[in-house]
Amino acid sequence: MIAREPTIERLALAQRLLLTPFGLDETHLARALNEIKAHRVDEADLYFQYTRSEGWSLEEGIVKTGSFSIDQGVGVRAVSGEKTAFAYSDDISEASLLDAARTVRTISNAARAGRAKVATKKIAKSRSLYNGVDPISTLDSATKVALLGKVETLARAKDPRVAQVMAGLASEYDVVMVARADGTLAADVRPLVRLSVTVIAEQKGRREVGSAGGGGRFGLAYFDDAQIEKYVDEAVHAALTNLEARPAPAGEMTVVLGPGWPGILLHEAIGHGLEGDFNRKGSSAFSGRVGQRVAAKGVTVLDDGTLADRRGSLNVDDEGNTSQRTVLIEDGILKGYIQDAMNARLMGVAPTGNGRRESYAHIPMPRMTNTYMLGGDKDPKEIVASIKKGLYATNFGGGQVDITSGKFVFSASEAYWVENGKILYPVKGATIVGSGPECLKRVSMIGNDMKLDSGVGTCGKEGQSVPVGVGQPTLRIDGLTVGGTA
Repeated sequence: MIAREPTIERLALAQRLLLTPFGLDETHLARALNEIKAHRVDEADLYFQYTRSEGWSLEEGIVKTGSFSIDQGVGVRAVSGEKTAFAYSDDISEASLLDAARTVRTISNAARAGRAKVATKKIAKSRSLYNGVDPISTLDSATKVALLGKVETLARAKDPRVAQVMAGLASEYDVVMVARADGTLAADVRPLVRLSVTVIAEQKGRREVGSAGGGGRFGLAYFDDAQIEKYVDEAVHAALTNLEARPAPAGEMTVVLGPGWPGILLHEAIGHGLEGDFNRKGSSAFSGRVGQRVAAKGVTVLDDGTLADRRGSLNVDDEGNTSQRTVLIEDGILKGYIQDAMNARLMGVAPTGNGRRESYAHIPMPRMTNTYMLGGDKDPKEIVASIKKGLYATNFGGGQVDITSGKFVFSASEAYWVENGKILYPVKGATIVGSGPECLKRVSMIGNDMKLDSGVGTCGKEGQSVPVGVGQPTLRIDGLTVGGTA
């Protein structure tokens, strides 16, 4: 048997799942797109999706819930200028396609003279960043339940103060296909798994929480004994550390951020402000600043959808454009923005492969993939040792950001008070307050330990959620405001 090129194979699989069972082929797609193009629109596309999802959760020593769902449908979009008309249906049929096409084309009242024709078929360039395995089938149900039971057993064996263990195992198999009016056909087969561990520890009536986990675009075999124990160790350590935590001091101080997941601060405070829609509308603190210094020297920030097996990576985005490695800030200078097709066209630049949507029932918009800062030349121990009085934050919980001003508030879920270069004790209740653009300018030391997160990130924007990745090295930032409880 001769293997086909992965891009062709993915497209063939998408057609078998999303067209053939419903009596559709490429002729029907062209007919629907021609209906839209009969009016004067700038862009038009069809987005087909088939998703299987499964979840298991453990609490109080037993697997309490298990769920399985299948969803499929098609979204139909027309764009005229900066206006978008969109319709979707979970009924994949020629009648639904044509009805949706006639509905969205009304975004433009001007009909074309004669019948517009969809361009000649062309298959979009695509990457091969992950195996198109169906992760749900990579372990049987009994093994999945046993995996969660192993988490419970390991966590309780770590320390007698562990009072409660919760764990969740999620798998998703997502097949998408995009047909555009310019003739482009694209498809992707996206596996996604995640294991989450939460531990509650109790001591002298005080209860504290620790969590850990990870995943990516691969099968469930990734969660072997060593990986499970790693997550359990991290969650138990966090919970026990928080049991000893004291109220956090408040005020303006030096803050050192640990590597990896603390990059969520970078994602929220900086990344969203670099998305094309906010900058086209002039509502971002970074609007109109390409070519200007927006960060300290040595600060280089990328959005990279091309990392193998990563949670935020894509072979093609949800508009059929190839994912890219986009340099946003280089050595402190703003180089560009994250773009989907519409905002790129309106801003006169090329798309960056960041057109993303939660599902066929949502419109695409510019969204991050894996956003991270490159490492520097400092030893992380040297950075911590440089703190006279300040905070060393190694993990974060929730946060908020105002895109227009760039101001953010983040809560540290694991942090330590440092004096004269020595870590003295853990603290709780620390919130970091600042401005994204100003925060970048105050970076004074960059570690050589750049690390990506373990694969747990989900980003929300305008009611849509998509999987993402974050990362950074150890960073020293001077003069941040810390809100504490002391």
